[in-house]
Amino acid sequence: MSSVSETRHRSVPSPAETASATADTKTIDTTKSPAKQKQPPPEKPQDVQRRSYIVASFWFIVLFLGLPIWWKTTTIYRADLPLSEMMEWADGKTCQPVFPLNVAIDAPTLKSDEVENLVRITQQALDTTDDFKGHRLELEVSQHSSADLTRNLIQDSNTTLIIRLSPGDVTTSSLQSQNPILDITYPPNSIPAPDAVSSDFATYLATQLREAFSEERDVMSYLLATSSMPFEQRPLGSSQTFSDSLSKRMTRSLKYSQTYHLTFSLFTSGPTPSGWDIETAIDEYMKPILDMLGPIHNFTIDTQVQLYAAPGVQSQVLSKEDLSSFINAAEWPLSPSIGGAPTVNFVVYIGNQTIGVGSETGTSQSWLIPQWGSVYLLPPPPTGNVPSELLKQPILTFTSHLLSLLGTPQSGPLPMRFSTLTRIRTADLLLRASSSLGSLARLSLALPSISIPSSVADGVAKSMHHLQLACSNLGGTDGLEHARIADVEAERAFFEKSMVGQLYFPDEHKIAVYLPLLGPVGVPLFIGLLNQIKAWRKGRMGNVKEP
Repeated sequence: MSSVSETRHRSVPSPAETASATADTKTIDTTKSPAKQKQPPPEKPQDVQRRSYIVASFWFIVLFLGLPIWWKTTTIYRADLPLSEMMEWADGKTCQPVFPLNVAIDAPTLKSDEVENLVRITQQALDTTDDFKGHRLELEVSQHSSADLTRNLIQDSNTTLIIRLSPGDVTTSSLQSQNPILDITYPPNSIPAPDAVSSDFATYLATQLREAFSEERDVMSYLLATSSMPFEQRPLGSSQTFSDSLSKRMTRSLKYSQTYHLTFSLFTSGPTPSGWDIETAIDEYMKPILDMLGPIHNFTIDTQVQLYAAPGVQSQVLSKEDLSSFINAAEWPLSPSIGGAPTVNFVVYIGNQTIGVGSETGTSQSWLIPQWGSVYLLPPPPTGNVPSELLKQPILTFTSHLLSLLGTPQSGPLPMRFSTLTRIRTADLLLRASSSLGSLARLSLALPSISIPSSVADGVAKSMHHLQLACSNLGGTDGLEHARIADVEAERAFFEKSMVGQLYFPDEHKIAVYLPLLGPVGVPLFIGLLNQIKAWRKGRMGNVKEP
């Protein structure tokens, strides 16, 4: 037993021996040389060249195929616009609205040399004292006899006013209510001598002429003052009340249109009346005025009857505040614009309602709604049908309100007022079209990334062409028609849908679109190119060291 124990005890090594053996082993291992890391086989020159061709082919496709396609498909088309000419129109350098007003002087009792001398002195007085450059009054001697004066000269579109001189005891003047004729009486001794350079009577004629066209001059001055063009302007009335009244008149009128749609509506609170002789009343009381407005506007007419129509205000006596909510637009079938033409509404309401005496917006039975139409309150008729005689006053009121909505001057004979309306509308359209061209030019310069389709360039060219024609025919219906076309084309070019949509697409949106697409494609291309450049440089350095 003892021998076995000794043997086992001796067979177990001591810790010191174990550490010594380990140290010896480590010493032996460290003396051995480390094994070399296995390197990949060298690339063949054909493989290196092939990889270079692959990288180059990718970049060739990107640079010479991808970029041109991207540039072609994403480039914003901008048609060439005559920006300098457009700005000249906007600044009033190309055309200033100066309307020629031809005035014929008829003096059957004077000799021809006396009339010519009077015309010369009066023209000189007009030219030296005129403070408004929008009119050019041109006097001429009438070549027609007195019998043919009204028939011939009034129908002549080139003649704006006729001055009829008659001898009398004192100097007086009066403008006829139906014809554009200014009757002036004069004492025989007031006619200037042939060698005279001035005359009190000539100065009086010049003053009366300026007074006859004073309302038109005020409206023209207002249009020029409210435009953005640096025209020489005639001062408006001295009082603020006059300026406010003129501004109110201009803002309540409708925007010019070649055609207006007139809607005549009969609304009643009960089952009667169920009919009205509106066609007869229109033909008798309004049609003559519409025919006179024919060279300026076209009109289409329709009528309707609505029973059991409750107004927006139930009060029997309407106050000024009630008039704005009287129209029940939610339930009344008031048709909107038909065929693109603005609608003018004329409403006859049958009921017991009246306007209070203190109202300042109209008479006791009617009132005008700016840029919309007119309303007339009519008592219930004795029968179930409204005859044309009972509609006379409503139709006459509607005619007067229509002239106000069209912007017709309030004073002077109708032919003269309509010729004035032609010139006012022409000036308004010229200023609006020129302003639109200027706004489009400034927009194109301010936003170089906005697209300009060819339709915009065509519209600008047409607008400028018709503007030039309008400036060549100022004062007549031809000039008005050209100005209308120029305004339509300029607005159509400015409000082009494709241009308006891009106004709200900033450059930040483009970055947000391109980054997710170009990131995954561009990173591998650039890394491959960098690796290829490094390999080329390493191979070149090896070739340099080898010799």
